[in-house]
Amino acid sequence: MLGMAALFVTVAQMASACIAPEKPYLPARPEDVRAYADLLRADFEGYIADIQDYFRCLDAERQRAFREAQEVSRDYGRLVEILE
Repeated sequence: MLGMAALFVTVAQMASACIAPEKPYLPARPEDVRAYADLLRADFEGYIADIQDYFRCLDAERQRAFREAQEVSRDYGRLVEILE
């Protein structure tokens, strides 16, 4: 049962590891864009920086998951050998 608890903790950690940033809002009216240009520019620049961090996180998670899958595959091979 302890193994299942560890599995749930790991899954919960993975689910929250890479969080996509919110897409910045762009007003429809050009007047509003001009009125809030500094705030909008900052939101877009923040998004660009955050999405790059998000992509790096996804890349790292993919590498981690690949290594884990290889380990599980080896463990499964051992399990099959033991049970034969």
